[in-house]
Amino acid sequence: MSKKRTRYSAEFKSKLVLELLEGGETLNQVASKYEILPKNLMNWKKQFLENMSLAFDKSSVVKEYKEKISELENEGDELAKKLGKVIIERDWAVGKLGSLDLSIKKAILDRKEGNQAIEIKNIPSFNNQLNMLNISKTAVYYQAKPKFSTNSDFKLLDAIDIIYTEFPYYGHRRIWKQLLRDGFTVGRKLVKSAMNFMGIKAIYPKPKTTIAIKEHKKYPYLLGQFKNDKNQVVIGKANQVWTTDITYIKLQHGFAYLAAIMDWHTKKVLSWKLSNTMDVTLTTSVLKDALLRYPKPQIMNTDQGSQYTANEHVNILVKNNISISMDAKGRSIDNICIERFWRSIKYEDIYIQGYNTINEARKGIGQYMDKYNKKRLHSAIDYFTPHEAYSKAMNDDVFYQEAA
Repeated sequence: MSKKRTRYSAEFKSKLVLELLEGGETLNQVASKYEILPKNLMNWKKQFLENMSLAFDKSSVVKEYKEKISELENEGDELAKKLGKVIIERDWAVGKLGSLDLSIKKAILDRKEGNQAIEIKNIPSFNNQLNMLNISKTAVYYQAKPKFSTNSDFKLLDAIDIIYTEFPYYGHRRIWKQLLRDGFTVGRKLVKSAMNFMGIKAIYPKPKTTIAIKEHKKYPYLLGQFKNDKNQVVIGKANQVWTTDITYIKLQHGFAYLAAIMDWHTKKVLSWKLSNTMDVTLTTSVLKDALLRYPKPQIMNTDQGSQYTANEHVNILVKNNISISMDAKGRSIDNICIERFWRSIKYEDIYIQGYNTINEARKGIGQYMDKYNKKRLHSAIDYFTPHEAYSKAMNDDVFYQEAA
């Protein structure tokens, strides 16, 4: 254990120095008598002699100290002003940071901790950053559970898809009741949420269908001019109207989304794509592919979903001078042509095959599309195949009237 250092008062030091100056005893004798080191006593004597004149010139001492005090006060005033400015600026910045969206706060966090944080002196510690942004560590590290991602969720989505395909005019209430009959324990609101997640809605007029983004421009429904006396849309030419939509595809361990573009008159599927997300990239890629392979249509008909009202999709149509038609709000029956195709492909291929993966589904659906276009007879076009009807229309300029 180290020995505690002895501290001596100024009075004690002065007494020893005076005694030494009297010259009656040597340095070592005085140091030994008071049990101190000779070196210490010698230093005290030196210090005493250097400052001895101050006892006779008090004014200079006072002046020197006053100047020092004044200098320190001025420095203190400047520091106080700078500190006040920094505090004001900090409070303003912290207030602005606190009003930011949580996602932005997470993005600007510097998560260097431990040794990394020590190396970068100008970056506040991670905890200080959290305090400045007014967020907790829980909010930073929390990972939201993806919607409809469990096996039980997949079973529910698949069951809804089967019911909807057989009864496309069922709303969420009827589908919910059917699910209860089929043994599912599920609430009506969850069924409604699942249908929104799948992007499906009942095919009949109702107060609200596709959830659209308010900021996106909506276009009028242009196909009313082609309706006959039975209120059916009758398109007389190939490439006069194209129609497009997205549907949910069940897989053994998940789901996917299928987008397609169809020529309304000949029923030919001009382009399609399978994706694991339902977004504007899916719709624009299908549109670009169709325009690359076939003459552009006069009109493109879609619903009011955000994937079709997005600027990326609309700009392609505008650039190609294609008139944009959108189903009237609450009338998904306005796009009945492709809705019927979804029913066909699900009953004739997807439900039968029971695809396991997206790649397997992509291959199988590709085979079905080829069969549908080139081999499957279609009653609405006098039992021609869609490919035959489209090719004849393009080669001979002869257009088949759609059966009323």
